[in-house]
Amino acid sequence: MENRAEASHSDARWQRHAVIDVGTNSVKLLVGDIRGHELVPVAERAEQSRLGEGFFETRSLQPAAIERTADAIARFYGEANALGALSIRILATAAAREALNVDDLAAAVHARTRSRLEIIHGSTEADMAFRGVCSTPGLPWGPILVTDVGGGSTEFIVGHEGGRSFGRSYPIGAVRLLESLQPPPNPSAADRDRCRDAVDRFLSEHVINDVAPAIRSAGIGCIPLRYLGVGGTAVILARIANGLTHFDRDLIEATRLSTAEVSAWVDQLWSLPLEERRRVPGLPPERADVILTGAVVYERILLTFGLDAVSPSTRGLRFAALLEAHQDP
Repeated sequence: MENRAEASHSDARWQRHAVIDVGTNSVKLLVGDIRGHELVPVAERAEQSRLGEGFFETRSLQPAAIERTADAIARFYGEANALGALSIRILATAAAREALNVDDLAAAVHARTRSRLEIIHGSTEADMAFRGVCSTPGLPWGPILVTDVGGGSTEFIVGHEGGRSFGRSYPIGAVRLLESLQPPPNPSAADRDRCRDAVDRFLSEHVINDVAPAIRSAGIGCIPLRYLGVGGTAVILARIANGLTHFDRDLIEATRLSTAEVSAWVDQLWSLPLEERRRVPGLPPERADVILTGAVVYERILLTFGLDAVSPSTRGLRFAALLEAHQDP
């Protein structure tokens, strides 16, 4: 990776840009070298700041969460500068766009970076997630369902590699569910089933009537629909399934998690006390609580829409944002 980065500086066709993605659960950095539609990651980092902690009841970002998040953004901003990024975008999603006091977060970010916080609309987030996934080299042509299960929202996008035919953001996410349901550190089967029921109810009342027709209309003869999951939960499930204690994009994106496997992981993870979950290979200890609700969202999507498997993708909003930055005049 270091040799690749040095080569880009001596070749004017390559440009280095950075994006900081401010989610409900974590702040993520992507620095990449770009030439045309080719993107080579140089640095990728994630830090859990829990911007959405205590948010969903009051619709106000809590002062401690704002400080944690702004500090993480500042660290990533400094790293991107040190790596020579020509531009650094700071994008915020669900919790920020719903917050009554988002100006407090924007002010904290500006004070530390002198840069503007961009609030991304739900439909824009869905579009960027889809375009990011479609930047995957060698992505098979055919109908695609993409979901980006985040901390505060989940985006559903249907289309083909050439473009999307449907995209919408819905207010359901891993942190939002965790805050609402508050499962104990040692959850029971009843706690797990309560989460399953809550997700099933939401999908039935708000999602099915939109997404099911879009999936049907995207069908192309006998070419099966491919389901790709973007975001931390899908990637961590792949890491757990492979026992990965480090990030391996190729192996993660080659993983195919069947519906039965996802259900089995849901049952196993919910059966473990928090301290035991923190020791599961592939599961970052700081995500040992939120993985419970995130995994259930994927399980219920698979079952609701009769899908046989989900393939995790490490590309999404951040990849699309970097490609956009490179194309801007």
